[in-house]
Amino acid sequence: MDNVTHTLFAATLARTPLGRAGRGTTAALIIASNIPDVDIVTTAGGAVDYLRWHRGPTHGPLGVIGLGLVTATIIAVVYRLIEHGPRGFRRATDSDLAPFPMLVVVSTIGTLLHVLMDLPTSYGTRILSPFDWHWFAVDWMPIIDVWLLIVLVACLMFGFRSPAARRWNAVIVLAFMAANYGLRGAAHRQALAIAPRLLGPTLPEPCSPETTRWQILDAWPRAPITMPVLAGTRCLVEIAAIPTFMSPFTWRIIAQMSNAYELYDLDLLDARVRGDSSGEHAFWRHVRRFPNVWTPAVARAAETHTGRVYLGFSRFPAVRTFTDPDGFTTVRWEDMRFVVAPVPRGDRRSSLFTVTVRVDADGTIRSERLGQ
Repeated sequence: MDNVTHTLFAATLARTPLGRAGRGTTAALIIASNIPDVDIVTTAGGAVDYLRWHRGPTHGPLGVIGLGLVTATIIAVVYRLIEHGPRGFRRATDSDLAPFPMLVVVSTIGTLLHVLMDLPTSYGTRILSPFDWHWFAVDWMPIIDVWLLIVLVACLMFGFRSPAARRWNAVIVLAFMAANYGLRGAAHRQALAIAPRLLGPTLPEPCSPETTRWQILDAWPRAPITMPVLAGTRCLVEIAAIPTFMSPFTWRIIAQMSNAYELYDLDLLDARVRGDSSGEHAFWRHVRRFPNVWTPAVARAAETHTGRVYLGFSRFPAVRTFTDPDGFTTVRWEDMRFVVAPVPRGDRRSSLFTVTVRVDADGTIRSERLGQ
């Protein structure tokens, strides 16, 4: 989730009993609800370092506990300085400030809820790092949910009307959030159930029986599927439904084959979805296809530092290669979660979710870069 949503949700939690445990708890909730994203400091080492550490240990078990303690300590120290500071500061008695153990509890809850709000997004998070560096996602929520933002802002404004409205504020928000998550979860499952039929005759056989098994939590990275391609066949690796920003009923369907990806947009409210998928409006006729064939040059590019970091982050990395007359091969990966249209050959548009590696004929790496 974006930091505006995290902050507004923390302000809503401050109107529950968590925010009435003493002075400092509101500040603790707001800081703790954003502090896992402190990993942004790794951008000082460049974009590759940031991608390597992004949503890593700060979003794992040690991060939740450690950052909860750090937040509580910051609040306790700052409020003590205010209490004993120069004239003009509002002075408080020791009984006004929440006890340190309570600040730790509140801060840890804020940090944990940050991670739990990131998990249902298609962007995902590494909830077990540094013990396990896999990414996990539930695919129910977009990175920014405009409807959740609207409700959070509206309910906070409503809460200013009276103490009674303030108490109802959190109840209304939590009820809406439960309904929103439930609706998106049900719509996500329906989209996955419909997708195989809409893909029609283009859908190959599953690579393994587990491919067709429905599961709530997805994890990556996974090893690239290369053997079926070498054998001259292709198979279905996975079908995913990625949420969109505006509606819980529209989804991006990503079908990962052993040698390509197929993408199309699905609107569950479209009457054609429930009709015959073999006629004029057959969805499989309108998919966008992206090749994804691993070659020796691709395997060599994957061994670079930038390649390893990117493939550790990217959930659906589609690779394309171009070989020039001099024998140099350009290897480019794009993450299908974020692609809007195929990047034309020679296009150098900046994107954090693209990696380009140049390999010469003898396998020597000539350049590697993230974001172009």
